[in-house]
This record gives sequence, C-alpha cells and structure tokens, in this order.
Amino acid sequence: MRRIYKISPASAWREAERQGVFRGSADDVKDGFIHFSTASQVVETAKKHFLGQSGLLLIEVDSDALGLSLRFETSRNGEKFPHLYGELDLGAVTAVFDLPARPDGTHDIPELEP
Repeated sequence: MRRIYKISPASAWREAERQGVFRGSADDVKDGFIHFSTASQVVETAKKHFLGQSGLLLIEVDSDALGLSLRFETSRNGEKFPHLYGELDLGAVTAVFDLPARPDGTHDIPELEP
C-alpha cells in the first residue's frame, strides 16, 4: 500500500465524515481535482499553503484504493504530485492525524509512511 496525504481544516474534514465523502477544498474544486502530497512533500506543502493556520488535520490515504482517478502530475519544482479526479471515498482513508501549529507558524508533522 502506498500512502498519500491531504491537509485539511478539521471542520471541513468533520463535514466530510458526516457526509461520507470528501469533495475537496475550494481550491480543489476550482482546480478540478483534489490535491494530495506524498510523504516527502507534506512538509513543503504545509509551509507553502498552511503556514500559521491552526485546526488542521493530516489525512492519510491508501492511494492503491483510488484506482485510475488518481494521477501523478508535474507541479511545483517539477515534482509529480498526486491529484484525485473525483471524490475521495472515505473507505480509502487509513489514518487521521492532528497537525498542530508551532509558535513559528510551521506544523508538527508526524512521521509518515511513504
């Protein structure tokens, strides 16, 4: 199983749990796919898009469960990022971690499985 990760405000994730599906953030909807990161990309994604934000969760997903809707596409710095074209079935979620903010605005990211 290969894992990918999504950073989400806790309130948005709790709503997804209530609905039984995650449709993505406003940026995801605008871009036409749900943005994910690999384990090695999470720290930079958190710094670039979530610096100083609190109340975040890190969602771990089994990428194998997403099928052909998941594509790795070139993005920031020429790196390939996982993009999900469709809704995230919560059955593919393997873990949910708190992502506490540090005083400097960065986040305390847990040790992640690739």
